Amino acid sequence: MRWNGPLEKLDDFRYTIPKDYKGEKGNLDMNTTGKIFVDENMLKSLVKDNALEQVANVACLPGIVGNAMAMPDIHWGYGFPIGGVAATDATDGVISPGGVGFDINCGVRLLRTDLRIEDVKDKIRPLIDSMFGNVPSGLGSKGKIRLERNQLADVFDHGAGWAVENGYGWDEDLTYLEENGCMTSADSLKVGDKPFKRGAPQLGSLGAGNHFLEIQKVEEILDTEAAKAYGIKEPGQIVIMIHTGSRGAGHQICTDYLLQMERATKKYNMVLPDRQLACAPVNSPEARDYYAAMSAGANFAWANRQLIVHWVRESFESVLGTSAEDLRMHIVYDVAHNIAKKEEHLVEGKKTEVYVHRKGATRAFGPGNPHIPSRYSDVGQPVLIPGDMGTASYLLAGTDKAMKETFGSTCHGAGRVMSRSAAIKRWKGDQIINDLGRQGIYVKAKSPKVVAEEAPLAYKRVDDVVGVAHGAGISKLVAKMVPLGVVKG
Repeated sequence: MRWNGPLEKLDDFRYTIPKDYKGEKGNLDMNTTGKIFVDENMLKSLVKDNALEQVANVACLPGIVGNAMAMPDIHWGYGFPIGGVAATDATDGVISPGGVGFDINCGVRLLRTDLRIEDVKDKIRPLIDSMFGNVPSGLGSKGKIRLERNQLADVFDHGAGWAVENGYGWDEDLTYLEENGCMTSADSLKVGDKPFKRGAPQLGSLGAGNHFLEIQKVEEILDTEAAKAYGIKEPGQIVIMIHTGSRGAGHQICTDYLLQMERATKKYNMVLPDRQLACAPVNSPEARDYYAAMSAGANFAWANRQLIVHWVRESFESVLGTSAEDLRMHIVYDVAHNIAKKEEHLVEGKKTEVYVHRKGATRAFGPGNPHIPSRYSDVGQPVLIPGDMGTASYLLAGTDKAMKETFGSTCHGAGRVMSRSAAIKRWKGDQIINDLGRQGIYVKAKSPKVVAEEAPLAYKRVDDVVGVAHGAGISKLVAKMVPLGVVKG
């Protein structure tokens, strides 16, 4: 559906959908304005799909505060657009699973090292091969550990802390994870049998789609002060990026609760422009149960990434013959992309508790925020924006501007411009692997089909996306990384 509604340009990086817009079908009753962070070139492709209409739909949610927003990687999604951000009042608002998505806490973690390109340029292939063997990947892949139900309940309740307590990581790791790797609002008793069954064999695995492990080289430092705080010292430094989520466990939690939320929408007589926005009042049993189960799914994802970090460190140790401690393989940070959180923000000048839905969006808290590691207090929270195989990834910093304008949120990646089915018709996975190899990027993939689906040209230019986020001031560029080797599911 092509966008035919009104758009008002605020500046080079912001457009708004007026509150009085009534929608394509004339059925909208927007409670607030829609705000989209894009530039003019991005807007040309954006108006060709339904994502802008979804921003307007989100603005109709009961109890929404601030604007219904979309980050520069916006594209069509389930209910909310991917790249969507919305905050609802913690007293009389709603919680909507469509504002979180199916892959609960899909996220990114960055490890830094003291290695330089000269140390590993002849070892990329064996390092990637070792990581590929150490970390199960691909659609339906199974992890290396097997847990009983009570153990998996502990994972749902305690997240990355469970992994560290069981020897998968270092005590300091938890300091550098969003929420310290655990939402205390989690309650495994609110997780159904199906997520337990789907999650049990998959903990500690990468999955397919846009998920990856990458060995990257720091190509350019754009903010020396912030980079130094994050442990990024100079171009040529080696880092490792991990991008994955809650696997089948999170997907099933979302699926289970969507059915309950659809019933709740009718029960509480809520009129919504799209049934995919199904929601429940924040203090209703349905919303409380979903939030507890979603939090458990988020904890599963943090534990999942923690196990992968452990095995990545083991791969470097085995190939390089040096301990991970001596290689200084420390976590820079871990960010969640698909999540809802109860946070306190200024709303019309007053401190207000809200539920911030970030669906394909990253938290970007600014300097001095008590919820980020103290060593980052002067520069703001690290923000990790992954590219895909042949493209760059970026490290950014959260800003005061984001706190004031976007509830401390920014973009999460490049954002698709082509469907997976269209990408498969256009490219062959083996050809992309060969092309990237000629560029000096070694790709090890479980499925050539996934490589075709995730072809770099199927996405927006990540440079453009972060350029808009930086230009709008909702996060600031710190460093650019380029891939040397990639593990794909």
